[in-house]
Amino acid sequence: MSQYRHDETPEGSSMSVFMSVFSVFADLVGHFADLLQPLFGASAAAAAIVLFTALVRLLVHPLSRAAARGQKVRTALQPKIAELQKKYKKDPEKLRKAVLELHVEEKVSPVSGCLPSLLQLPAFFLLYHLFSSTSIGGQANGLLSHQLLDAPLGGRWADALGGGGVFGGAGLVYLGLFALVAVVAVFNYRRTKRTMAAGGPVPVGDREQVPGLGAVGKVMPFMSFFTLFTVAVVPLAAALYVVTSTAWSAVERAVLYS
Repeated sequence: MSQYRHDETPEGSSMSVFMSVFSVFADLVGHFADLLQPLFGASAAAAAIVLFTALVRLLVHPLSRAAARGQKVRTALQPKIAELQKKYKKDPEKLRKAVLELHVEEKVSPVSGCLPSLLQLPAFFLLYHLFSSTSIGGQANGLLSHQLLDAPLGGRWADALGGGGVFGGAGLVYLGLFALVAVVAVFNYRRTKRTMAAGGPVPVGDREQVPGLGAVGKVMPFMSFFTLFTVAVVPLAAALYVVTSTAWSAVERAVLYS
């Protein structure tokens, strides 16, 4: 696997820094693919992406555990929140401030559950750009020649449809990914519905909820199904990252939130 380098620029601009990281990342994927070549053959780069995704998820796992502990604390706070609802029944603004102060007092962040996903975005975008670029540092991007079975890692679902159709070699790869995402999405949908039914929304008054919370509550169970759209429009390499990470999240949450 060839090494990727970029020409240094006197300015040392942010683009130069990005290209340095980009080249190092390309080398990393290439080395992983070389190591896995004896086991996976032409699909070694695809296996390397799955392995890379697992490593990223292991790195953010401590944050996932912290988010799970935070969720359990927030669940334990429900009786206190119920008391605040009665106390500030006619004053939604004071209720919001009191609930926020309660979270601060218990050292629980309402957004802590978002951190594991946010910290994975750089890895996703690096993969996206890596398999969308025909050249890296002035050299041809050799990673684009790799495949997952009959589907090029730099291709998209539209390319598969235009090639052999839905049931062509590449099309079947995508059907397999769609099926896996659908299974995970249904699992997450049922688990999220059970979790929300157990916790319930935080009302501000007799008829109102915290602004925006109701809309979020309605959309949240369907979030995993949006992954189907992502898999369909991004390069297959990035889709592999999304599918692997989504499946990991489903298993991780089932264990941590049990």
